Amino acid sequence: MDNGDVPLTDKIDVTVPSVARMYDYLMDGKDNYPADRAATEELLKQVPSTKVLALNNRAFLRRVVRRLAEDYGIRQFVDHGSGLPTQDNVHEVAQRVDPEARVVYIDNDPIVLAHGRALLEQNENTAVIQADMRDTEKIWSSPEVTRLINTDEPVAVLFVSVLHCIPDRDDPADVVRRAAAKVPPGSFLVVCQLVSEDEETRRGVTEFMAESTGGNWGEVRREQDVLRFLEGTEILEPGLVEVSTWRPDTDLAPKQPSMEWIEFGGVGRIVG
Repeated sequence: MDNGDVPLTDKIDVTVPSVARMYDYLMDGKDNYPADRAATEELLKQVPSTKVLALNNRAFLRRVVRRLAEDYGIRQFVDHGSGLPTQDNVHEVAQRVDPEARVVYIDNDPIVLAHGRALLEQNENTAVIQADMRDTEKIWSSPEVTRLINTDEPVAVLFVSVLHCIPDRDDPADVVRRAAAKVPPGSFLVVCQLVSEDEETRRGVTEFMAESTGGNWGEVRREQDVLRFLEGTEILEPGLVEVSTWRPDTDLAPKQPSMEWIEFGGVGRIVG
């Protein structure tokens, strides 16, 4: 189809923007529709630094996965709210360190499921599940997780730029705790989310995204809220930070150009 549109299906209302497809558009992907692009352009008017923020967030994900694989020997990754496949996905980064590394992706967008399964059909150490990341029992009892993830060995549990999709009423901190309870001590939680210390930005973007996505949105939060997600873990240096400053590979790495809103988070080791 023209303009990079993915084929339409009767299971997807493409007139309602999807967070995953809006992110794909910010990443210069092709798996998005006019409604996604229009909503993203409107979001950029409110918070112009969002595109760089998305790129920095993706770079953070790559660094975290590589560091956990290289420095801490992690060979299992469960990626909640993984979004559409792009360059250097979690399995690609991890499997460059060890081809036997195992990865399970989780997302509730049916386009993510379709594209993910097509991408991974030749990779026996990687799977994708269509599920709500709040449905911990469904995820961890699924055949894909049962086949690929050994919960007697450390696991990296990823919630990268997704917890702002969960409203306060659904207690995102409890979602993280329930996932953490499925893995042994020595595992890691990777968490970041969109935050702003400006009340008007938090309110305005939250309302815009909730309205645009048909309610498939949660909250833009404050930095102090993210601390709750890693309570009880041993937080790795440099702590919870704006993600472009988390163990950058070089001093020349792109920095967040504006603090109107940021991706804020870090990595916590689960202790016994």
